[in-house]
Amino acid sequence: MSERLNNRKNNELRSIKITKDYTKHALGSVLVEFDDTKVIVTASVEEGKPRWMEKTDPRGWVTAEYSLLPSATHTRCQRERTKISGRTQEIQRLIGRSLRSCIDLEKLGDRTITIDADVIQADGGTRCASICGGFVAMNIAIDKLIEQGILTENPIIEPIGAVSVGIIDGEIKLDLDYSEDSHAQVDSNVVMTKSGKIIEFQTTAEGAPFEKSQLDEIYNLANNAIQQIIQLY
Repeated sequence: MSERLNNRKNNELRSIKITKDYTKHALGSVLVEFDDTKVIVTASVEEGKPRWMEKTDPRGWVTAEYSLLPSATHTRCQRERTKISGRTQEIQRLIGRSLRSCIDLEKLGDRTITIDADVIQADGGTRCASICGGFVAMNIAIDKLIEQGILTENPIIEPIGAVSVGIIDGEIKLDLDYSEDSHAQVDSNVVMTKSGKIIEFQTTAEGAPFEKSQLDEIYNLANNAIQQIIQLY
């Protein structure tokens, strides 16, 4: 078994810290830290829905924007001011559909929740940290809407969480940091509900194909880890 940073076991999560109400103005905000991966996630609420939704549609909407800040990595990346990359689009859509899957949009009513995930320091697993932080920020915002009498009941169905898993040199490892993720032979991002339902199971062989038994092990490892993460909310 190859050694991991901080002597983590293959089935062990990184140190996770969630600081709620991290910013002043957003209705919901959180700083999520998976060791050296740090993401500020906020939830803003606006009355009304996107123009593409029909006015007669009783649902509200949840959407997301994701940004990797210039100094988040070893070398400065450019701000995506006018055109966003395919990677950013993919992650934004993943965050948005993950959060929509755990909320009753009809109970949200004629309003939109926008989740903004800004990565201030990246060391692997930024999309999973953003989803976890996005749920917490959204939950904080909804609690405040209920306190203010804007919502009469909680539209959240159940909590969700996300984690990465990879196969490196034949070993299945949980919650990869960048040094692991950058040379994993199989890369997986898993999003699940508290009750164990699958929202997203992105698993890709970067090199040789992998076995069904390994897929099952990835699922079990991710499910156990996500339940641990949800307990931290």
